[in-house]
Amino acid sequence: MIKSDKTKGIIYIILSAFFFALMSLFVKLSGDLPIMQKSFFRNAVAAVFSAIIITKDHIWSVPKGKNILYLFIRAAAGTVGILCNFYAVSHINIADASMLNKLSPFFAVIFSIFVLKEKANLRQTVAVVAAFGGSLLVMRPSFSADALPSFLGFLGGMGAGLAYTYVRKLSQNGVKGPIIVFTFSLFSCAVTLPGLIMEYTPMTGIQLIYLLLAGICACIGQFYITSAYSKAPAKEISIYDYSQIIFTTLISFIVFKQPPDILSFIGYFIIISAAVFNAWDTLFIRGRR
Repeated sequence: MIKSDKTKGIIYIILSAFFFALMSLFVKLSGDLPIMQKSFFRNAVAAVFSAIIITKDHIWSVPKGKNILYLFIRAAAGTVGILCNFYAVSHINIADASMLNKLSPFFAVIFSIFVLKEKANLRQTVAVVAAFGGSLLVMRPSFSADALPSFLGFLGGMGAGLAYTYVRKLSQNGVKGPIIVFTFSLFSCAVTLPGLIMEYTPMTGIQLIYLLLAGICACIGQFYITSAYSKAPAKEISIYDYSQIIFTTLISFIVFKQPPDILSFIGYFIIISAAVFNAWDTLFIRGRR
């Protein structure tokens, strides 16, 4: 792989982290609206923007063969990830919700064994186990209703991990990024539309603005992360996705005056350390060659 591709992947994934952090901020600021309503607006904006890009660049193409199934799995997993993440963001500290969502690279390692036929080495296995342990400190499961947002945040990370695995698979098969984003956004809109109709809650002007801003930021973040994983393997660049934790922690403190508690900080440290450990070869050993 050309070195510049990896550099581009790193830049893209950091930019995606920043915009996804802003998305979480606007979702939380939108207030107590149904999750289906928040998700629909988020994905409707992405669908419109990706359709414009596809039309402008003349890259309309109908996927063939197994790529249709792969697009469906990517869209379904991504939709589950978004719904779970939005619920978590709306009910717990956004830094905690973001950290749970950032378990996605570790789930990507697991899913890549089956989807991409990649083998997990000892380092990756240890990292996955450690990350799971760290997530328990963030979640602090109590098997009560209070633990539901954290549990769904965990499931959101799992859904995102599966989705990004198939993003890589589709990119390897030549499917363009805007097509992946468009089909995912359109699928999510179709899934959430019935919930929007049944539970629609009238919005104030500022709530609508926040949801539109969330959609714009999510769209930009989605394009950047899709481009990132098309440029380089997840195991080489996914660690930089943890920059979102820095962004969301700062946002949570500045906007909501919600600093994470000590157990969450310990959980963050374990998960990020596991990410560094997982990427050690790429970050240090290969870097010295």
